[in-house]
Amino acid sequence: MSEVMTKDEDTFLCLDRTWLKFRTAQLIQEAKLAQQFISSYCMVVVKQGEGHLRIDLESYRMQPDTVHVVVPGQTIGFCEGQKSELYLIAFDIQGDTSDDEVNFPLLGELSVHMESTLHQLCEQLCLRSRSESAIERFRGQPVFLELIYWVMTHIRQNSKSNSRAAMDRTKSYIEAHFRESMTIEQLARMAEISPKYYVSLFKKTYGKTAIDYLTEVRVNMAKQLMLQTDVRLKDVAYQVGYNDEFYFSRMFKKEVGVSPTVYLKNRRQRIVAYSVAVLGQLLALKIMPYAAPLHPKWSTYYYNNYRTDIPLHLSGYRFNEDWETNVDALVNSQVDYIISTDQLEIEEKERLSQIAPVHIVPLYDKSWQEQLHATAQIVGALDEAVVWVDGYNRKVKLVRERLEEELQDDTVIFVSLLGDRFFLFPTRGMRDVFEDLALQSPAESERYETNQCLTLEELAHLDMDHLLLNIRQESETLQHWERIRTSMLWQDLKVVRRNCVHLISSDPWREYSAYAMERMVQDIHDLLCDNRT
Repeated sequence: MSEVMTKDEDTFLCLDRTWLKFRTAQLIQEAKLAQQFISSYCMVVVKQGEGHLRIDLESYRMQPDTVHVVVPGQTIGFCEGQKSELYLIAFDIQGDTSDDEVNFPLLGELSVHMESTLHQLCEQLCLRSRSESAIERFRGQPVFLELIYWVMTHIRQNSKSNSRAAMDRTKSYIEAHFRESMTIEQLARMAEISPKYYVSLFKKTYGKTAIDYLTEVRVNMAKQLMLQTDVRLKDVAYQVGYNDEFYFSRMFKKEVGVSPTVYLKNRRQRIVAYSVAVLGQLLALKIMPYAAPLHPKWSTYYYNNYRTDIPLHLSGYRFNEDWETNVDALVNSQVDYIISTDQLEIEEKERLSQIAPVHIVPLYDKSWQEQLHATAQIVGALDEAVVWVDGYNRKVKLVRERLEEELQDDTVIFVSLLGDRFFLFPTRGMRDVFEDLALQSPAESERYETNQCLTLEELAHLDMDHLLLNIRQESETLQHWERIRTSMLWQDLKVVRRNCVHLISSDPWREYSAYAMERMVQDIHDLLCDNRT
């Protein structure tokens, strides 16, 4: 192993001027975690199974021989794989002085030689991090340094990047030649590997088979072609590589969830979802708007899943913040009508009314069910609203029963951090889902009003078993969070020592819509049931 260190000695010289501080480690089971902002360095190590890791806008296939290092300021999320488990290890880095530039040698995706030592070190860190003894938690520091050393001395060279490059070549070929017929044998020859290995490697690299990816590319192109007026499905099918219109229809419905005919019908009306909440209501009604607020950070979920379906992307940065830009974007769009919540500026509403009829759905005076019904009346989809609410109620019942089994008498609270203050149950969606799932809050919290401001000292007295924490993603709050999470008072909280602080993202937890409510219920299930250790 000394040869490895000698070979990379120049790379690792920066460590002589670098301080590493281990923070926390946790094992996430059936790994699924909503995209969230990272305020410290994180190392992700797969224990078993496979899943998807999303860092900012890039998606990676998680494999046992791969380690990922994520830097502060990035966003990270996990999509579950079958029987998947992974370690999430948080740490800080600092130079000898504040002026020292830190060039940490372990960043991004790293391919490593697998040994049991890697998982043993990660497990030791989890045990130290969960300990209620301060001295035992301190013992995690040398274990963490040993882990860093192990990763540095077990990095594989070239093989990972070469195979990824081969997969990227064939993926680009699929994107450029999707109209043509192609076979696995043909793609495997391009990658210079056997067809059997190609099938396995493509799925490990991108999380889906090459044939499924070809279908996805073809369907996405079909959606764009269907935006044209007087389009014929037979012509669309032919232009995206299908000679059989009926086979195309089956593949489209399998991929999208509705038939091309229904999709076209929804497209006949050019509807503007003028806020994220309205977008959430329309999607619950299976209506795809022509325009909506989409942004990779401010509306991550909708951007990732629907950016190719929604032709006109409005600004998703804080409601009303860029309203003039949004209005200008709609001026020549020939939309049929605009649906908005009742948060419009007077001038903003006047200018929108000059473009198309504006329908207002009250955001604060009605429940999300009432808002869904009001939206359904506007778009003529009352039956779909009934179906959605029935489905939501069935899902709530199942999750509530599962939570009763898992949590027993455990207490739960929802808190948002803004600046240096915590706010108890700050959003209506949090309060509604808490009530729907019959969760229990600690008795001490009953003396506080919802959305009441709490100091860290007041929060410490609540003695909750689980804390779902939303940290507002703006610089002042993030600076306070860095100070809070390293404080002794925070570290000594029972819920922190037991690794029962669950970070939740603003998307969907600060949105109030039917679609967001269902995602919140799923988040609760994943956080409090699937990942209990």
